[in-house]
Amino acid sequence: MASTIRVSEEFREFVKAHKRDDETMEDTLRRLIGGPHPESVAGFLSEETAETIHEHVEAKAERDVESRRRIVERMDDS
Repeated sequence: MASTIRVSEEFREFVKAHKRDDETMEDTLRRLIGGPHPESVAGFLSEETAETIHEHVEAKAERDVESRRRIVERMDDS
């Protein structure tokens, strides 16, 4: 089942810039976030473990966004 997600134009362009010719946008997003395909791990982890991993991944993503924001700010200040 396909879904639509809303992202900023800047993020869309970022993903598009990293997309390989043989990839779909989903493939590119999966590669960029570095996680396994959900079908590969379905039923492998307990719900508690999966939630812990999810929380860690989200925390890392937030740190990455903050790091990129600081870099952009430094570039703007130059």
